[in-house]
Amino acid sequence: MNFLKTAFWVIVAVALALFTKANWIVAPTYSGYVPVKLWGDVILETRLPVLIIAAFLLGLVPMWLWARATKWQIKRKLNSTERALASSIASQQPSDPVLPPADKPLSPSENSGDQ
Repeated sequence: MNFLKTAFWVIVAVALALFTKANWIVAPTYSGYVPVKLWGDVILETRLPVLIIAAFLLGLVPMWLWARATKWQIKRKLNSTERALASSIASQQPSDPVLPPADKPLSPSENSGDQ
């Protein structure tokens, strides 16, 4: 499973690198920059690959942080439950009954207890 996750991210990285290479240098008639109006009169001119990567990270990072926080919370609850279960089981175990040693056979008087 770890291999599949790694392979997926390698494919995404290669595709992103190819996209960046294809869009970084454009025709001489076009400046290669994309204008982005932020607010009021502020306009940010950036290259298309930078804009795409920023948008991807803007969507990925919050979801990734949320997933990590949820995983941490579930792991913490599970550890707490396991500790409570272990202490509950330890407190309920009866003391060991007294049994004769396995190598010593019972005497005839102990063996015929129903007579």
